[in-house]
Amino acid sequence: MRRLRQLAERTPATRERYVDLLRALAITMVVLGHWGVTVIGYDRAGRPAGHSALGDLPWAWPLTWVAQVIPVFFLVGGYANAASLAARRSRGGTATGWLVDRSARLARPTTALLVVLAAGAAVATLRGADPTQVRTVVWFATIPLWFLVAYLVVVPLTPPMYALHRRFGLAVPLVLVALVALGDLGRLLGPAGPASGNYLFGWLAVHQLGFAWYDSRVPARSGGEAAGPVAPEPRGLRRRRLPLSRRAGAALLGGGLAALLLLTVVGPYPVVLLNVPGERLDNAAPPSLALLAAATAQLGLILLLREPAQRWLRRPRPWQAVIAVNAVVLTVFLWHLTAAVLLVGLLDALGVLPTPPVGTAAWYAWRVPWLLSLAVVLAALVAVFGPIEARTRRAPDTGPAREGARRLRTALAVLGYAGLVTGLLLNSLTRKAAPEPLGLPAPALAAYLAGAGVLRLLRSGWGSRG
Repeated sequence: MRRLRQLAERTPATRERYVDLLRALAITMVVLGHWGVTVIGYDRAGRPAGHSALGDLPWAWPLTWVAQVIPVFFLVGGYANAASLAARRSRGGTATGWLVDRSARLARPTTALLVVLAAGAAVATLRGADPTQVRTVVWFATIPLWFLVAYLVVVPLTPPMYALHRRFGLAVPLVLVALVALGDLGRLLGPAGPASGNYLFGWLAVHQLGFAWYDSRVPARSGGEAAGPVAPEPRGLRRRRLPLSRRAGAALLGGGLAALLLLTVVGPYPVVLLNVPGERLDNAAPPSLALLAAATAQLGLILLLREPAQRWLRRPRPWQAVIAVNAVVLTVFLWHLTAAVLLVGLLDALGVLPTPPVGTAAWYAWRVPWLLSLAVVLAALVAVFGPIEARTRRAPDTGPAREGARRLRTALAVLGYAGLVTGLLLNSLTRKAAPEPLGLPAPALAAYLAGAGVLRLLRSGWGSRG
């Protein structure tokens, strides 16, 4: 508590605390959403199995318009990446140094998850467990990693995409939305191949709005919240910034909802914004126009609530709570389904695993003790693994390097990120029932660890001066 108070007291007056609150709330909603819709039963072999209840609860599909909060992650990620990149450059640092430093907060807790899961799977296999079943368990625990695949692609693109934003402003996300529309056209009418680009274009579009939000704070950083007179608005800033007024929020909320209704109720898109087997397409994988319309409405709601939220966050206790959650936010996200695996395994071993049918009174009644039990298990996991994330520190800025060393560091940083993405992508693409003694495909684990190793070596300062 003392450290939290100290961190809260040292928070600059100009910090956009609302961004931190949104990140914490989004993580909480993802965790509760995954836990809440999970259905546990037994397969034909008498082993516990899980699936989503959304296919059996069509009345809940409109709730996904609020519950699908992955766009919020990319929005606040865009803001945080722009802010940290600008701060790095203001200290004389480079984009490569920023990229290497940014990797630590993402890679360290992810590496811990993968190593622990692989070690546990290896022990289970050596003790005679079926490698197919081992893979199934690990596959379920690593579902959250699909989000990191997309985000780990967006992060290294931040320097060039922020440069495009500074040059062309809000025109950039508009072009990206148009590309998403072309991909959707292929999914609806064929061929579907071009829609794969939506994985990049859709999330980049939301990420760019985070840049615009950050740039909208430039006048406030020059004057406003900071001391001193208001500096002249930089030329071209108006086309780059995101209007933060309540009027703009109402317009975005109304326009986003109208577009979402037209696309889903009238148009060809499913109402549900999460994956439901049997629907004509998946709005989230890859992102569709319907998902971007929902993101627009969510952004409008965020802007409408911004002023009261900022006032609330000026109070010590709420802000300390937000700091505490953000210190382990990725750990919570990465381990929340592992908590479900552990709880199901324990209850099954004790012979007390409830499996009421979806939608029955017993199923709804079980939601409360189920969520509370999962919260206890996750709290224990965060207590063990959270310090890995919380103790990650920004690496010191390195001195100027020779041109050859600078280019080598840049190439290795990109190679390191490529290793992380390749490893996580291979795991996501490997089928759930594949016989994997380590639970993870060996090439995926090797690629990820190699990428993480390269980035760790660069972060230690190797090659910084050539």
